[in-house]
Amino acid sequence: MHVIVVLAAGLGVVALILRLFSDQIRKYAAGGVCRSTARLDGKVVLITGANSGIGKETALDLASRGARVILACRDREKGEEAATEIRTRVGGAKVEVRELDLADTCSIRAFAQRFLREVDHLHILINNAGIMMCPYMKTADGFEMHIGVNHLGHFLLTYLLIGLLKRSAPSRIVVVSSLAHNFGWIRFHDLHSQGSYNSGLAYCQSKLANVLFTRELARRLHGSNVTVNSVHPGTVRSELVRHSTAMSLLFAIFSVFLKTPKEGAQTSAYCAIAEELQSISGKHFSDCAPAFVAPQGRNEETARKLWDVSCELLGIEWD
Repeated sequence: MHVIVVLAAGLGVVALILRLFSDQIRKYAAGGVCRSTARLDGKVVLITGANSGIGKETALDLASRGARVILACRDREKGEEAATEIRTRVGGAKVEVRELDLADTCSIRAFAQRFLREVDHLHILINNAGIMMCPYMKTADGFEMHIGVNHLGHFLLTYLLIGLLKRSAPSRIVVVSSLAHNFGWIRFHDLHSQGSYNSGLAYCQSKLANVLFTRELARRLHGSNVTVNSVHPGTVRSELVRHSTAMSLLFAIFSVFLKTPKEGAQTSAYCAIAEELQSISGKHFSDCAPAFVAPQGRNEETARKLWDVSCELLGIEWD
């Protein structure tokens, strides 16, 4: 009983401190802000997973700058709801919704085929969609879900649209990664976690794959006037943690320390439009500034090996 009383008193003190300093904590937690005033009139933007969270807020920001924004969503109905909200908040917003399931390469190929048939330019591609700490599942093609959606799905989508991005240059690719890449390792011997599975480690591996893909793609795009950078959006209040009860509980308790989706979208928007990044490629950003990349995220040999393995798994050749 004594222990329970002490714990309750301790939690009460913590709650009081958080309440007293909530304004200061929120200001610090909000992070960097994209201060660019760049307009995007006549530009075409494609954002995956844009029906909620930072994807929707990024779409809202870029639509407010005059861009034609295409929301690529697995759930078309939710995508239409997001598009309606954006049109309500931004008068004259040019927003469209297209169905895309990154857990199914047939869906990705069908999406790209239609996109290339109906859209003449693509100036900004934001690989934003992702899943986090879900139970062990496989994609339609048999890939572990984290590596399949967060990495391989976007790898294939980018491959299918890279020609259009080059023809639309100057153009940019933004890859949403995470600070979690610091805790990831590419397990080439068991990329799909068939030997053993830990949802947290699988997520970290996929986020490291995002960073390595960015670096290797930047190397291959050198001189093409197409840039690619990865971002850590910060720890954001979103639906991403819905698969983890523990993470959902922690997010609820420490919500004052978390970014809002709008705050989390700032670095994605910054990398998509900031004038000073026009020729910057292969870098990692957080809070609208260059960010640290773990040693395993800077390993060129690993990046090239992952590239080759990804091409083999997807049945493509991308030189």
